[in-house]
Parts: sequence; C-alpha cells; structure tokens
Amino acid sequence: MNLELLETFGQNYPEESDGMLDSVSVAITCTFNRRGTLLAVGCNDGRIVVWDFLTRGIAKLISAHVHPVCSLSFNRDGYKLLSASIDNVVSVWNVMTGDCLHTYRFPSPVLKVQFHPRNEEKFLVCPMKHAAVLIDINSKEPTIIPLDEECQTDQKNVVASYNRRGDYIFTGNERGRIMVFKDEDMQLTASFRLSHNLTAAVKSIEFARRGSCLLINSADRIIRVYEEGEILACGKNGEPEPIQKLQDLVNKTLWKKCCFSGDGEYIVAGSAKQHSLYIWEKAVGNLVKILSGAKGELLLDVVWHPIRPIVCSVSGGVVSIWAHNQVENWSAFAPDFKELDENVEYEEKEGEFDLEDEDLSVQENKGEAEVEDLDVDVTTCEKILAFVSSDEEDEDKGCLLYLPIAPEVEDPEDTLLNVSDPANTPEKRQLSPITEAPAPKKGKPVDVALAGAPTDGKSPFQFRCYVLMLCFSAPSFIL
Repeated sequence: MNLELLETFGQNYPEESDGMLDSVSVAITCTFNRRGTLLAVGCNDGRIVVWDFLTRGIAKLISAHVHPVCSLSFNRDGYKLLSASIDNVVSVWNVMTGDCLHTYRFPSPVLKVQFHPRNEEKFLVCPMKHAAVLIDINSKEPTIIPLDEECQTDQKNVVASYNRRGDYIFTGNERGRIMVFKDEDMQLTASFRLSHNLTAAVKSIEFARRGSCLLINSADRIIRVYEEGEILACGKNGEPEPIQKLQDLVNKTLWKKCCFSGDGEYIVAGSAKQHSLYIWEKAVGNLVKILSGAKGELLLDVVWHPIRPIVCSVSGGVVSIWAHNQVENWSAFAPDFKELDENVEYEEKEGEFDLEDEDLSVQENKGEAEVEDLDVDVTTCEKILAFVSSDEEDEDKGCLLYLPIAPEVEDPEDTLLNVSDPANTPEKRQLSPITEAPAPKKGKPVDVALAGAPTDGKSPFQFRCYVLMLCFSAPSFIL
C-alpha cells in the first residue's frame, strides 16, 4: 500500500459517513490491530467478529463468551486478542485459529483490559471497585498496582493504562489523582491531581500512537492533554500544566470515549448523550469538525484508525465508519497533467511528432541526456514511517495483517468425501456420516483471588446491553 498516494493534502480528519459494519449481533466495543487491517468487534451475545477492514468483510467469527464482551485488545503483532466479558472472565485468543489460549476468572466485573505494548506475556486488567491488576501469563500470582493513600479505606474505580512503550503504568481514581508506576518494580515515579475540585474523577487515560502526549477524560467534562515527559519530570505531588483543555462550553457535553488520531495531531471525543463526535486539533485546540449520527442513538465506543483518517464509532448495535471524502486528483500521479475547466484548442508544434526535432536547441538536448543517464534505484525498499515507531529502525515483518478466508462451497458433501474412492458409494455414505469440525480449544480457567473485591457487583455494561436489547426488541415503545 502506497501511503503517499493516500495523503489527503493536509486534511487528516474524517468529514462524512462511509458506511456501516453490521455484525448481525449487537456490537458493543471494537478495536484495531496495529496496522489497521483488522477490526475486532465485541457483541452482546459473547461473540467476537474480526473484520477485514480493507474488504469490509468478516474474516473470523469467535464464539468467545456467554455474556456480552465489554473490552478488547490486540497484542503488538496481532496474533493474540485479549477479551473481557461482563461475567468476570478474561480470555486470550489465537486470532488465526480461534482457540482460547488462557482464561482468567475474576471475583468482580472487569471494566478494561490491555495488552503490554511490547510484551505479549503481560496484560493489564481494571476490575470494578478494586485496584488495577497486572497479569503475567508465566506467573501464577497477579501483581496488584498500589493505590493512593487516600483510597486505601474507600475503594473506588481505578482506571489504568500503559504508556506507548510499556515502561510506565498510569493510573487514575475517582478523586482525580494520577499516579505513575514503573512496570518493572511498581515504584511510584510521579503523581499529581487534575484539579482541586473533587468532581474531576478520572474516566479514561489514552496515549497517542506517535509522540509522548496523553489525554485524560474526567467527569468534570474537560479533556486534558499532557506531555508525558513533563509529568515524569515533576515527580511526586507535582503540578504539571496541561497542553490543552478541551470541552464543549455550549452544551456542557459529558464525554463517553476519547482517543488520539494515528499521527497524534487530532483528538476525537464521543458524546455520552447522543451519537456525536467532536474532533479537535491538538496543537491549537480548536474544534475542526462535528460528526453527527442518527438521533436517539447512544454512543458506546470510538476508535481512530492507526494510519488513515478514519474513525469507527459503535452505536445502535452497528459500527459506523467516518472517513474523508477522497477527491480524484490526476495531477498527483502525473506532474505534467493539466486539468482544464473548459475545452481549449490545442496547437500542434511543428516538430512534435518528428523522430528528431531539428529546431530543438543544444541546451535542451543536453538536459534531456542528463535525465536519461540518471540511475533509478528500484531494489532498495525504504521504510514507511507510519509503520515504524520512533525507537525502531525497521518494520515488523512478522505481524499479522490479514486472515485467510475459506471459500463458500455449494455442495460440501462432495468436498469432504473423496468421490473417486470406490468405497464412497451412496450406501457407504449413509453408514458413515460426516463428522463436524472440532470445537475451539479452551484452556482451563484460572481463578484470580483479589482481596476486598466486591463479589456482588454489577458491571455498568449490563445496563447498557439491557437498554440496547429493549431498543432492538421493541422499537415502537422507545420515543
């Protein structure tokens, strides 16, 4: 894929709707792989639908859970998929085969899961009303991320997220306090408070794919953008200043989900009351676009494509795609091509079709000879900057980009049985029925013991799934 031909000439944010992805089941959450070629969608019936985003077709269907899927995360190379359900179960799946590699059962509902950005053997889990938990697949005991001293007695919902390289873990609580821990030894490196107002509870922490910026979505309806280096430099109980403060001053919108663009230059936020997406420019902080979906729909999730200016939002049980209107510009492919607004009479030159132009000057002939002698390197493959991180030199050649799709067969009996075999007579076929495909392998679940975790808590996703089921089963009763 030549990304240079996909440039939108300075406008790198979506402008209009570009279709929908209907997973048959009610979609709740979605996430992209690192290259943006696969889109995993979690549904209310526990299935995970993996879409080939280039062809807009279903590449894999995984019967993952019994209850709705609430969070998904790809690992770095895209071969593993981490999923969490409202039944307190977290599973690791093989994307190629659909087999379950590991299963963990928690005592309380899980709000978020995230793979380590550089280590596929570690992942982060955020249980409800409990401290964040770091799970190492090779270790039997989970690692509890320390809480703030003020929250030791009163357990609150804690959100956590890895930074871009995975060497630090950022946590935030309902008191608006941010704490930064080292991934190796869980030592507190930095901490600060968003504001002195106690209503600034941290709802989510998101990092940019490029650069060192992060955004914090809080309950006071303000999205704060910080520089990671400044937070670490301020240390414990510091007071770093946000780069930008983004909010809707007119409607006082409460934000459901926020994230950065692939290049980190734009920020998109979804409203918690309606299907509306707000896009800001990070450097200036001005609002550049508002994308509005169907009225009466509630937004559940928003993700930005890792490379291209495409946003996917989950609302109304489907995944809506927002993209930039591609205008055909033929002069970008041929520099000498001229676009004409109206017909122009063409004047043929005298020696235009001659094998040798006698009227051509010597200087022009000399210039053409230099161009013809220019050597063009067609063997060296330059790296594409959009595919390479800032601390890497080469592209990751081993990542999973596409999934093989089995062709649709009209008569499967003729393909499963060898017709040329004399033993496969009609009588023999009746005696030997076709065996069904084996079910996906599932690992033995591991119970994770968390001291003080509520066992009777209900996930907030249960109410949303119940409302969605009411909307789809009895739409005439919904105003």
